Amino acid sequence: MRPTADAPRWVVPTALSAGALGLLLVARRVQQHWDATREEVAATLPGDDVLGPAADLVATRAVTVGAPPEDVWPWLAQLGQGRGGFYSYDRLQSRLGLDIHNADDVVPEWQDVAPGDVVRLAPEVGLTVAVADRERALVLHGAPDPGGPSPQDAAMPFAFTWAFVLRPGPRGSTRLLVRERYVYLRPWAAPLVELVQIASFVMTTRMLRGIRERAEYRPPAEAVA
Repeated sequence: MRPTADAPRWVVPTALSAGALGLLLVARRVQQHWDATREEVAATLPGDDVLGPAADLVATRAVTVGAPPEDVWPWLAQLGQGRGGFYSYDRLQSRLGLDIHNADDVVPEWQDVAPGDVVRLAPEVGLTVAVADRERALVLHGAPDPGGPSPQDAAMPFAFTWAFVLRPGPRGSTRLLVRERYVYLRPWAAPLVELVQIASFVMTTRMLRGIRERAEYRPPAEAVA
């Protein structure tokens, strides 16, 4: 498109900028609602009440697992650094120095999870278990402690919840929903969370696939002698 005598020179760059912005908004919506239906995005899920009815940003992602909730739950119960990991990118986690190792087995010692427990994202960053409803929902809560001296408290300008919800599906399947809800506590929280969401999209989609692979896995039957 070339500007004409009747069209101001700002028309073309403005149109291009608007188009680029539109693409960014579409991409943002796709990454925040990856594989989730409209009904799932609009649904009220366990943990939505932890931060109150209003949130500044909500992301809902999902995956269908070809296994019942009782086979998916053990992998959620052992989430965390120093436990089962997050079933995401091992090499990336190692390069970031997070000391996270993804488990390929269900470990009985890691299956007891209850409200008030701490699930660590990294050695010095922990989330509190807000909801632990076996085979239904695990909700983690993160917020700065006003009196806390840890690096997490100093660098955290928002409160958030991270919910993992299991819904029984047809033919013994499970719909696994992961929802993040953020409430901004500082003016500069919004751009920070937008950056966090890019990393979250990459890591969460891999985590969902990692949980699905583990829950669906069936070891080959031993050869009959």
